[in-house]
Amino acid sequence: MKLLDFPIVKLTLCLIVGIIIGSKTSFTFSETMVTSCVLLLATLVNYIISKNKFKKTVWFGLFALLTTISIGILIVNFHNQQNQKKHYNHFYDYENPNDSQIILSIREQLKPTTYHDRYIANIIQIDSGLVHGKVQLNISKDLTNSKLPVDHQILISSKLQALKPPLNPFQFNYKAYLENKNIHAQINSDHNSLTVLKTTNPSVLGFANTIRQSIITKLENYNFRPEELAVIKALLLGYRQDISKNLYEDYANAGAIHILAISGLHIGIILIMLNYLFGFLRRFKYGLAFKTTFILILLWSFALIAGLSPSILRATTMFSVFAFGMNLKRPHNTMNTLAISAFLLLLINPFFLFEVGFQLSYLAVIGIVIIYPMLKPLLRFNYKVPNKIWELLAVSFAAQIGILPLSLFYFHQFPSLFFISNVLIIPILGFILGFGFFIILLAVLNTPQNILFDIYGFIIHAMNSLFKWVAHQEAFLFKDIPMNWFLAIGLYVMILTIINYFKSKHYKNLSAVLISILIFQILLTYNKWQVESHDEMVVFHKSRFSLVGIKNGNHLNICHNLDSTILKNNPIIANYEVGNFIQKTEYDTLKNVYQFKNKKLLIIDSLGIYQNLRFNPDYILLRNSPKINLTRLIDSLNPICIIADGSNYKSYINRWEQTCKKRKLPFHYTGEKGAYIVK
Repeated sequence: MKLLDFPIVKLTLCLIVGIIIGSKTSFTFSETMVTSCVLLLATLVNYIISKNKFKKTVWFGLFALLTTISIGILIVNFHNQQNQKKHYNHFYDYENPNDSQIILSIREQLKPTTYHDRYIANIIQIDSGLVHGKVQLNISKDLTNSKLPVDHQILISSKLQALKPPLNPFQFNYKAYLENKNIHAQINSDHNSLTVLKTTNPSVLGFANTIRQSIITKLENYNFRPEELAVIKALLLGYRQDISKNLYEDYANAGAIHILAISGLHIGIILIMLNYLFGFLRRFKYGLAFKTTFILILLWSFALIAGLSPSILRATTMFSVFAFGMNLKRPHNTMNTLAISAFLLLLINPFFLFEVGFQLSYLAVIGIVIIYPMLKPLLRFNYKVPNKIWELLAVSFAAQIGILPLSLFYFHQFPSLFFISNVLIIPILGFILGFGFFIILLAVLNTPQNILFDIYGFIIHAMNSLFKWVAHQEAFLFKDIPMNWFLAIGLYVMILTIINYFKSKHYKNLSAVLISILIFQILLTYNKWQVESHDEMVVFHKSRFSLVGIKNGNHLNICHNLDSTILKNNPIIANYEVGNFIQKTEYDTLKNVYQFKNKKLLIIDSLGIYQNLRFNPDYILLRNSPKINLTRLIDSLNPICIIADGSNYKSYINRWEQTCKKRKLPFHYTGEKGAYIVK
């Protein structure tokens, strides 16, 4: 009898439930530890009883499920660094205006911005106190100084800054993104404020980063164009810092972003290549064991050099399990393999569950496993090439169906020409990777520039040009598709019932399809009612400009002072439209007075004119730094709140805030507290 009488898939689902519960509740580590130990003991007792009676009991299964859920809650508490006594959040005063002496160890280099080099660093000491915890370090770019290597310890005179939530509705929540990586503060500084102390004993990641940087330096000596070199580094080494925004958007809009991010596709191809390369070992005694060992060592070595990012980690873990099954002749099921890899990864870091890449990669593979066998037999040709093309199309469609609802929820777009990219590139991606690794070998050996480098550069250039062409077919790129979480779940339920019906065309399964369609229609109706019954007025935050939105049902009126170029490329409005399912948006210039239901908003601009009003406004918006006596204004108009947007000077905002504090009147600066919303 097996220790657990439940499939690994069910246990993984229970672990996921536990992680979600742990992230949404505030159980202490000791509470979850005691609960997990008690449940584990109960599970073992029930296992022993059922084993002695040679009979399965429902209690054993129940306790096994509860134990796995409890373990999920436990590992969330264990991996949350804020629960540790020495975390810097328990000691540092964010309101302290003075700089602290902070000792950091560089952990990882991030993609730089226009003005800053960015890093993830571990805090070792703040002033005289030994603490720990991860922060994001932003260092102003300086042409005279190079980037800080991984494992370097530095002393920096600066302040910790608390992470800020998004300032506008439906904006990307970078604060939550960093907190999911256990980063709870950031430091902004420059090279003049830091001192390099020493290089610590190199960590595994630091050693791998040194090798990667050495390879990159070698590649930079050859005549690759900047975009070609950026893609080569991303494709072969997982180094995406040099990918330009335009190039990244071309790959994303072409539905080929998975080409740039080393993931399951790359690791799977590398596994096939290594399996073929070491195939001769099968002839020898213990050859399969040696072959498997070599493959695993090389897979994980590549993963380390490529940065061991979450996408690489999950792909390497998954295909390591596949490698065992392939080479040790163990029977394996793809869904069980996926579940094992997910279970192991979530035990290592439960916060992987909340990463978009983790969710999309597993759903894509699940889509392929479930849907591809159904699509493949639909078309058969008498020739090999058309069959291979159809198989590639079927795989691409299956993966897209698997990720479609979640992709719409996160990105609100659908690249309908994704199949062109996949059919043309994926068949030769193995060749591109193999050729690329050979080019790296030649570069490491300091081989002089020759025709092989030119050919490889041409191949990468052609691939970039293809994706750029596909991305610019805007008629086939559907953007700004509204989707929320309950509609995404409803869409998944509908997809699953349809798949189940085509697997077994039974009356009950057809009934389930019809019920799921009905449920989705109900969700759409509920969503429409929610949108149309929800009205609000929003003072958005926009640096140097003013932006006010009034939402009535699915109609939006935007009042602004933006020029046409900024207005066209403004994500603030687009995010709000998509998030609120807006169907019609009208634009207008700013007026002095707005009425929303029974509330009045008075806008005072740089002219500072507000006298002779025949009403008392509920809210006053100060914009373009008006020179006014705020105390006199408050006494005259008696508002319930003073609002300042991003168009004001910071010195004015500080003075207004102090005045409102003295008068005990709410003051809302959108640059700190985010958009002001009147329901």
